[in-house]
Amino acid sequence: MPLTRRDFTRRTALTGAGVALVGTAGVLATTDGALATQEDAAPEHPAGRPTGPGYGPLVPDPEGILALPAGFTYKIITYCGKTKLESGEFTPSNHDGTATFEGPRGTTLLVNNHELDGPRTDYDHPVPLTEGLVYDPAAAGGCTVVEVRRGGEVAEWVGIAGTSTNCAGGRTSWGTWLTCEENSDKAGENGMTKDHGYVFEVDPYDRRANRNPKPLKFFGRFDHEAVVVDPRTGHAYLTEDDSKPNGLFFRWVPPHGFKHGRGRFRKLADDAGRLQAPKCYDSGGRFVDDLSRATKIGTVYGVDWVDVPDRDARETPIRKQFGAGEVTRARKLEGMWWADGGAYIVSSYARDESPGEPHDGQVWFYSPRRRTLTLKVLLGVNPDPGKDGAFDGPDNITVSPYGGLIIAEDGEGVQHLFGATESGRTYPIARNDLNIGTEEEPEYSEFTGVVFSPDGRTLYANIQDPGIMVAITGPWKRNSRP
Repeated sequence: MPLTRRDFTRRTALTGAGVALVGTAGVLATTDGALATQEDAAPEHPAGRPTGPGYGPLVPDPEGILALPAGFTYKIITYCGKTKLESGEFTPSNHDGTATFEGPRGTTLLVNNHELDGPRTDYDHPVPLTEGLVYDPAAAGGCTVVEVRRGGEVAEWVGIAGTSTNCAGGRTSWGTWLTCEENSDKAGENGMTKDHGYVFEVDPYDRRANRNPKPLKFFGRFDHEAVVVDPRTGHAYLTEDDSKPNGLFFRWVPPHGFKHGRGRFRKLADDAGRLQAPKCYDSGGRFVDDLSRATKIGTVYGVDWVDVPDRDARETPIRKQFGAGEVTRARKLEGMWWADGGAYIVSSYARDESPGEPHDGQVWFYSPRRRTLTLKVLLGVNPDPGKDGAFDGPDNITVSPYGGLIIAEDGEGVQHLFGATESGRTYPIARNDLNIGTEEEPEYSEFTGVVFSPDGRTLYANIQDPGIMVAITGPWKRNSRP
């Protein structure tokens, strides 16, 4: 049932234009030219303890990998080409989206995507083709499952292989991982033997459940990024990272009577449920063609949903199946996280390919109950990405058990993990000090896969290139409104 202009106007009036926000992350506002730096994010107490949000300035790492605040430490969990799987093969490269699960006997299980596109011959360390777990033997990507045991021992094995460009994904409430292919090559393209651009389910607890991988075609075939599932309604929300034209944010409505659970997606038909794209409009009822049109924190758009004509995109990519005025787009729709009864959604940046104002990152919150999108974070264009301090290009995100968001940076120049508090201040958590370029032209890979352990004591994250998973521990604290 469409959300009418009258309904939307009445709802926003009742909520103060939708800015009366509640929940874990609260109001997350950063304004153009006012991004927090390491110094102003956490001023020092006379005794040397930070008095503001965050944990103080970052201390360079003598090992040249990860700069952290004083009192924090990291441990390398997996390292491409150095650590090994149970099979004796090396950990694959290009770590990306990650989720954690409470394992048996005090262990932590992590499912780790490996964003490898194209043929396997392009990589020194593709995901190994483990018998029974292969979708397309020509493809290099997939997932590994990592078990961190008491005492620090680590085991790793393949969860799925033969998929392409496994970027982000999402954890389900029934304890599985939905891994997403950010690649829509068809069989015969780039050496592939099967069609790609799908979502697959990986069970970290039951290796047998992962045999004979089946693409979940009802989620559509496109360049997927992330997915979350509403535990109340069963609706799934998915992001697309594509351009010319810009990508879309999708909703999948399950068939009537469907109940989620382990193994149940495999039983659905390829055309099960309804895949839909958003059509947004402002409080005056005016259509919004692109999320880059929003220039103020607290902007609220009403959302209607339009059915996708051909979700498997046999002839035309999904985003090109809609004409002008039919759907709302955004550039680089990336990470998502389900919390506070809705989905936090990232748009990494907007430039000339977008019709609105340029920016270096947005985080939106979609409320299924209100059927609204609210702009929570807006990062102004970073004038000097090579200088440490400001942040740009948000990608993977998670909601912190200590308040606010934790964001993995995939921007230009210096790369960080950074936090955003309930009152809108940003602060650094980590900096990638591993230079994969040269001394004259340094280059730093993006952070990915940011996620807390089930007990909230450890923050896991990845440096994508060459592929390093780290576990960060330290004096975490509640970053409440100052």
